[in-house]
Amino acid sequence: MYRRWSLMRQLKLNVLRLIRLRAEPNDIAKGFALGIFIGMTPTFGIQMVIAVFLAMLLEENKIAAAVGVWITNPLTAPFIYALEYESGRLLLGLDHAQLPSELTFSALKSLGWEVMLPMASGSLLYGMIASIISYMVMLQAVPVFKTLRIPRWPRRPRKR
Repeated sequence: MYRRWSLMRQLKLNVLRLIRLRAEPNDIAKGFALGIFIGMTPTFGIQMVIAVFLAMLLEENKIAAAVGVWITNPLTAPFIYALEYESGRLLLGLDHAQLPSELTFSALKSLGWEVMLPMASGSLLYGMIASIISYMVMLQAVPVFKTLRIPRWPRRPRKR
């Protein structure tokens, strides 16, 4: 039944990638925390590239960083970005951004900083919190994950 759900399959494959990494739990946890931090930033679409690039620069685990970015996916991104915007707006003491009366490029361009500044400040706050928590959780979870035996997907019998 769940084999048809591509999101569930992708989640299972990402967990398997983490389990099969041949690295120390500390290295995996640091790479994962880096990915979580980048995943919380408002750089939707290029987060994985940024996370792998920073993991290469900082010599952290690239696969764990790429898996950590999956915290923001099409299902969770609207909620995360809305929370970051509202928190950043409250931290900076700003009013809600007003949508322009006409949707032209110049009107949307002027709206950019009214939205991006609160969102960026909120993402730094939540990124730090989420990455610290994920580091501590993964540091404890990786040794447990490595002892798990995850079964293969059920295969359909071949027709002859």
